[in-house]
Amino acid sequence: MRALMLSLALVLSSLPLTVRAADMTTLTISVKSAGGKPVEGASVIVKFVKGHSLTKLGKKIRKEWELRTNQEGLVKIPPIPQGTILVQIIAKDYQTFGQNFDVDEEEKTLDITLNPPQPQYSAH
Repeated sequence: MRALMLSLALVLSSLPLTVRAADMTTLTISVKSAGGKPVEGASVIVKFVKGHSLTKLGKKIRKEWELRTNQEGLVKIPPIPQGTILVQIIAKDYQTFGQNFDVDEEEKTLDITLNPPQPQYSAH
């Protein structure tokens, strides 16, 4: 009986950790050119916008990241709160990309294609 109570207490004490982990998403972002080639060294900014209350998330959970893509054009973001995130990508010789995404899975991969810059024009 005592062993049963001890195991039940152990399971119940670990329950909040399991629920907490389910509210987070590990994010992978793949950045490619319009021709399908990986974009190396692109600046990727990810910000948590809305979903869970920011005050309930606490100060220890990081809500913003600024990273650069590797040679394969990939960025792996550590666990981020589930909800809506803003992804911005800035790379030389490409248009700046910015879009909101809804994240509600434990793991998600975003495939983003960058467009070449538009030609300049003058009104004069």
